[in-house]
Amino acid sequence: MIRPMVATAALLIAVPASAATPIAGRYLTEDGAGVIEVGRCGNRVCGRLVRILKSEPNAPKTDVNNSDPALRSRPILGMPILSNFADAGSDWRGRIYDPRNGKTYKSIVSRQPNGSLKVQGCIAIFCQTQVWKPAG
Repeated sequence: MIRPMVATAALLIAVPASAATPIAGRYLTEDGAGVIEVGRCGNRVCGRLVRILKSEPNAPKTDVNNSDPALRSRPILGMPILSNFADAGSDWRGRIYDPRNGKTYKSIVSRQPNGSLKVQGCIAIFCQTQVWKPAG
């Protein structure tokens, strides 16, 4: 009776865990306003705003909408937008920050077959989806 369980356990150990497709790279946001560079941050994945392509007239240059007063003077350029992403098997899960409203949301990101990123920001079960295209 023990032998079949040992054999089953050995099979489970030998099967590699499913891993999400890597998401590292540079991506143009859906609205074309900026470029986010996604890569390793320690043992997790994060993404920073590395280029501003469009901004509204008189748009703030710092994170004025952040709920944390200590962060309101940090520059928008270079700001972490994606943080603490971990491989969840078929996708990556972490947090996404929206500097336009100063809020952070749960996020699910997955690389699409055409190289774009499907980026979701979620509140409970409701998610808003954007598609970020690879930036050269």
